Amino acid sequence: MNRTETIEAVRVDGRGVWIDGRPRTLLCASLFYFRLPREQWRERLEQVRASGYTCVDVYLPWNFHESAPGNWSFEGRRDVAAFLDQAHETGLYVIARPGPYICSEWDGGALPAWLGLDPELRVRQNEPRYLERVTAWFDQVLPLLAGRQYPANGPVVMVQLENELDFFDCADRAGYVSALRDAALAHGITVPLIACSGQGDLAGATGDVDGVVPACNFYPDDDCPDIEAEVRRYAGLVAERGVPLLITETNRRHRTLRRLLASGAKLIAPYLQSSGWNFGYTPSTGNWGRPGNFMSHGYDFGGYVTSTGARRPEFAEAQVLARVLDTWGAQLALAEPVLPVDRPECDFPTSSVSAALAFPEGGRLVAVPHLGTGPGTAVVGGVPVAVAPGTCPLMAMDIPLGAWGIDAPLTLASADLVAAADGVLVFSSDVPVTVVLDGTRAEIPVSGRATVAGVAVVVLPSAEAARLRSVDADGTVRLTDAPRTPAEAGPTAVREMRLRCDAAPEEPAGRHTLPPTLESLGVYRGRGAYRTTTDLTGVDELLLTGAADIVDLSVGGRTHPPIAGFGAARRIDVGEVTGSVAIEAAVEIWGHANFDDARLPALRMGALRGLGTLWKVRGTTDVSALWTVHGHWAGSPAPTRVLGGWSSTRVAEPVTYGRTVHSPAPSALHLPGVVEPLRVSVDGGAPETVHAENPWVLLPAGTHRIAVTLPHHPSGPALRAELLTLEAVRDWSCAAQNDELLAEFAARSGRTEAVRLPLALKPGEETWLDIDLPPSPEGYLVRLDATQVRITGWAGGECVGRVWIGDRPAFSGGDPDTLWVPPGWPGLTLLAQGVEGPDAPGIRTLWLEVPT
Repeated sequence: MNRTETIEAVRVDGRGVWIDGRPRTLLCASLFYFRLPREQWRERLEQVRASGYTCVDVYLPWNFHESAPGNWSFEGRRDVAAFLDQAHETGLYVIARPGPYICSEWDGGALPAWLGLDPELRVRQNEPRYLERVTAWFDQVLPLLAGRQYPANGPVVMVQLENELDFFDCADRAGYVSALRDAALAHGITVPLIACSGQGDLAGATGDVDGVVPACNFYPDDDCPDIEAEVRRYAGLVAERGVPLLITETNRRHRTLRRLLASGAKLIAPYLQSSGWNFGYTPSTGNWGRPGNFMSHGYDFGGYVTSTGARRPEFAEAQVLARVLDTWGAQLALAEPVLPVDRPECDFPTSSVSAALAFPEGGRLVAVPHLGTGPGTAVVGGVPVAVAPGTCPLMAMDIPLGAWGIDAPLTLASADLVAAADGVLVFSSDVPVTVVLDGTRAEIPVSGRATVAGVAVVVLPSAEAARLRSVDADGTVRLTDAPRTPAEAGPTAVREMRLRCDAAPEEPAGRHTLPPTLESLGVYRGRGAYRTTTDLTGVDELLLTGAADIVDLSVGGRTHPPIAGFGAARRIDVGEVTGSVAIEAAVEIWGHANFDDARLPALRMGALRGLGTLWKVRGTTDVSALWTVHGHWAGSPAPTRVLGGWSSTRVAEPVTYGRTVHSPAPSALHLPGVVEPLRVSVDGGAPETVHAENPWVLLPAGTHRIAVTLPHHPSGPALRAELLTLEAVRDWSCAAQNDELLAEFAARSGRTEAVRLPLALKPGEETWLDIDLPPSPEGYLVRLDATQVRITGWAGGECVGRVWIGDRPAFSGGDPDTLWVPPGWPGLTLLAQGVEGPDAPGIRTLWLEVPT
């Protein structure tokens, strides 16, 4: 049975998407229940519906519902069934995305952190241990989806398996995706199953498994002229498989969405149109190219609804495009992408390949994107027409209008048709519109109307077209009320607070020879403390390896700047201390990696968090010389050169350098000067890749033969090698502070003292502050005028987020400097941590802003 052709209520085929036997073009907005207060679910769903979008896609994060092994929750803000029911009541379809991996810049991509504690378990693979865990998740979540499939009892019209698997090195894609598909079928999923490709590898995303529809994610530069050419290629590729082009993620700008539509897309799901928040310890780490980016708590990429629920100007663009889709209806849903017979001639930057949609009953829509910033004119069908900058009107050509009681064909209309009634056509445009009807050509100004060949033609500016409610037979246009613009209120300064007298409790986690991972201590989100005393006589330097995410280190009472190297080795100067000294390290999990980034150890998928290993450096030896050369024309006996010093005309071809090193203790080979990745093999073993981000290789005690293979790069920097002799720091006592314990303490009342800002802090000092917030129906955005502090906030029994002010790693996503206290979440408690840096830590003022 070919599932893509036999499903009746919801099906997809080579012509398009069918719901209840009718073809549909779906506009879909991402909207995530786990990033919003439950009290705001319906409001956000209704916003999406008001935008004209007919569908939402929603991830279901596994580790949000299984917070610890076997500890399941589908209540409160985790009640996904209630969210789906509300979507259904709002009149929206849903594309459900239960993973098991979701990415979404979410902690670990939703894979639970404890999966990494099993050394035999391999995530995102056709591997029994992993699939056993996935089965437990699917047993919980798939029945919720199966019971809410359209049309029986809910809104679910598609279910996505996995997410962008083509980014990941999966050994058996067909076997893995087949296992997920079979689980979905066994739980009664009957709507289409889809799998999205993140970089265009359809087979890499689906394993070419029967019954799994390939979908595409596109994230182009909005100004790129080649979008149409790329999208048309994929429309052709999926057509060969008998399915439509489903774009499950893309940019948010509606000019780009129009270009995708005209290139053949039947589902268009911009990510992220409706924004939200990463409450608690749920942001991910390692995002988009630069290793080690932190995801901010504000989860906002500039979509049409902000993180606090305000509409952006793009919201009106959504309403206009939705009206275009409604007006053309089934004709547009079944239209096929074609190349225009006569390519429009434009005096402005436009796409390299024109895109048009041929209607099954005749005529076509031609997309004319204006990629420039100034006024423009295009010649379409031999007729010059105005095109506003930054737009992409869908121009009608040679279309019969009998369905609206109009006998004359519409030879050309240079703007979006947003409504039609008997004898009436309504267009949306911010420049004059050219219409050719039954051989009669007319130009209608913005906000104007005219009778052309007996047809009433009305032109609305886009702002009014977004509010179009109905059109009467006489051409009278009725609009909805303009949205109320909230009055902007200035921020309110808060300087009076209450200082808590008690420190947060911690759970003792035993003594350990070497520092264990936080996950092995039961901390999957939160913090941990590591303490020991050791003799640093004769030691000038420590080496920290494998640490993640944020390490605040104190040696002999001296605090060091935070370390956020995600497992990269870090050298720590301790020359100022000697003798028996206390070492303390506080380690905080910002979030687990949501990509599989091989450049840093803690950014690998499934990598664990913790202090790693702290080593005393007992000696350093330069080993840059005496490497033998193998490769190019080097003969036998092998020449001896410095590392990287072989000269050859064979640029970029690999050459291998070999050398023996000896250390009576564990050691670390450091290769400063690495630019491009190189391969290092120890004693003939499997080579490992060494990157500029972490040019270190740990070695056990003994004599080793090292082989370094790198591409010949005669103009590259000099490569050096040094060997550090190491001694592990041992005998650690540990304590745990998971996110539940911290939230319970924040919600607890205790003894406090009044304090007034400004408040000075010492590096490494932690202070808990309670703040009284006056009631606000919109909640509050919280900002701080501060230096060198990390702030964690709690309200309503939950962690609302964290900000880091001062010297900090790179952040991605929304505003990294803001916390949001949702309306109805009582109280605000802050944990302020002083951070070592160029300025003295402190808080000068706290500002409250009412979101607008």
